[in-house]
Amino acid sequence: MASIRNKFGSKLVYIAKKISMKKLAGFVLLLTFFLSSCDVLQNLPTGTGSGSVTEAEAGQGIKEALSQGIANAVLQLNKEDGFFKDAFYKILLPPEAKKVENTLRDLGMGKLVDKAILQVNRGAEDAAGYAKPIFVDAIKSMTLQDAIGLVRNGDTSATHFFREKTTLKLAAAFLPVIKSSLNKTEATKYYGDIVNTYNSFPTTLKKVNPDLAGYVTERATNALFDLISKEEKNIRQNPLARTTDILKKVFGGIIK
Repeated sequence: MASIRNKFGSKLVYIAKKISMKKLAGFVLLLTFFLSSCDVLQNLPTGTGSGSVTEAEAGQGIKEALSQGIANAVLQLNKEDGFFKDAFYKILLPPEAKKVENTLRDLGMGKLVDKAILQVNRGAEDAAGYAKPIFVDAIKSMTLQDAIGLVRNGDTSATHFFREKTTLKLAAAFLPVIKSSLNKTEATKYYGDIVNTYNSFPTTLKKVNPDLAGYVTERATNALFDLISKEEKNIRQNPLARTTDILKKVFGGIIK
């Protein structure tokens, strides 16, 4: 559009030199109209949205999409069995504890292992409720230019950007919450019991670290991000998922 404007604008200027001064005013009006029309065309959305989308609206839209995704993710996980009875998000014992689990089950201590797994998931379910304000603060720090780019990129780009920029900060903030939740549900105690029992066996040469919080923090954070990405994709692809006017406008078309 810029090259067309420059080429055609130069030609109009050339024509202007050939016409009389009396007609110059009309020519200026024509030139102004042409240039402003180019700007309007550049700002029109390419989809089915109603009207052009401003940069401010684009920023607001992507942040609102993330906020909606977070609210739905927290709602799904922050309840009894939100983790435990979800086949995809259920948290099992850490990989390094798999040998511990198998050994204890072989020795008839399966109930102890099951109790530990249940309480680990209860801890994650409890902690998920504290994630929302942490995520919201991270959204507020997103710049306008970041948000505009994410509207254009599509798919789950907003969640990916959000994850790349905030995972370490979120994990640091989320870890003490997870620790508190694991202690409250006695998950730390039960997991510590099975690990310490295993470590006490004379045949155990490689001791297992009973620290559980870091592992659960990673699994719980991954589950939240995964659900947020699904919600983002749904908002982009499904008009019925756009529950506010700004979501309908921003994701009904793409800013140029």
